[in-house]
Amino acid sequence: MLGVYKKVYSSQNKGETAPTIKDETVLLDSGLDSLGHAILITRLEEKLGYDPFSISKEAYYPKTFGELVEFYRTNTPA
Repeated sequence: MLGVYKKVYSSQNKGETAPTIKDETVLLDSGLDSLGHAILITRLEEKLGYDPFSISKEAYYPKTFGELVEFYRTNTPA
């Protein structure tokens, strides 16, 4: 997931290297704008082959990078 984030960040920021991101990094402080976040989620779906937001039985909006990772882990297809 981190690799996908770095690629999206770089493409959104004219080739700049992505900042260090940790589990506690707030997604709004990740350096991605709303389009960047949408691209990140789309690329993750393409890479992983599933969309956890459509699998989850309830609406959930992760606030940190760690919460996003955990959301993907807990909402994998059966």
